[in-house]
Amino acid sequence: MDRPEVTLERMRSFVRVAERGSLSAVARELGLGQSTVTRHIRELEQAVGVPLLTRTTRSVTMTDEGRRYYADCVQILRLIEQARDEARSTRGAAAGTVRASCTAAFGVLHVSRLIFAFQDRYPEVAVDLSLTDERIDLVREGVDVALRLGPLAESSMKLKPLGQSRRVLVASPDYLALRGRPARPQDLANHEGIRMSNIAGSDLLVLHGRRGGRHAVPFAGRLRVDHGLAAREALAAGRGIAPAHLWLIEDLLATGKLEIVLPEYSPPPVPLNMLIVPERSGIARVRLLVDFLAEQIGRMPGIERPGRKQK
Repeated sequence: MDRPEVTLERMRSFVRVAERGSLSAVARELGLGQSTVTRHIRELEQAVGVPLLTRTTRSVTMTDEGRRYYADCVQILRLIEQARDEARSTRGAAAGTVRASCTAAFGVLHVSRLIFAFQDRYPEVAVDLSLTDERIDLVREGVDVALRLGPLAESSMKLKPLGQSRRVLVASPDYLALRGRPARPQDLANHEGIRMSNIAGSDLLVLHGRRGGRHAVPFAGRLRVDHGLAAREALAAGRGIAPAHLWLIEDLLATGKLEIVLPEYSPPPVPLNMLIVPERSGIARVRLLVDFLAEQIGRMPGIERPGRKQK
């Protein structure tokens, strides 16, 4: 019986199963039946003559031979994709799919519209945008680019700093009329704080004075939420005071639905970064999206670009 051939389809199935550790997840991702993905792996193992994956009822892991073969497959698939991009570039159009991830509220309010503009400029590029506040594994989830707010742990991803996201302390006029306007940071202890349950240490609010000084005050309240858009709604409904990114509530400030509280003090800004999977960074359509988002986000109110502060 003839040995099966090594094909790109079988290689892609193997790479994604190796990265995700799940046959069923890869089957859903690729739009195939699980039996088809299983067959791809079996035929590839027959083609190379060694077992590449170890399967149990709970997990799929690479063998030692599989790890070495995986590294080669990633390089081969990347070169093939880059060659395809180079061929397409001769007719002046980038094409294909870019998979991006972004924190949910920022994605809904701003990044989604930037994606629309990007696709108007590059109509042959498809974008798969995932909105989540979870710190996902980019390679495992098949994501090319991720926008992240907050400090980052050590990572093998390429890092592109986009700036610092400014925050202000805000509340609605109705809330302030009912509960009074705090005159100093210590007064916040007597107010309803709207806190983020998915941010560690949200029961202590740190404020920096314009003339210097750091103030750490207890911050409590009856409402905690795990989504920025829910916090925005709670603020507009007069449920309390909260620190908020300018990009989250700028329109509510402009229309008077929210007011800045303690304007002489502000929460520290939060770093905004772009993470790029190194093996995907050389692909033309990924480079185009990275450059486009970096340029557009750097112009947004409330985002202080690296090396330049807004007035």
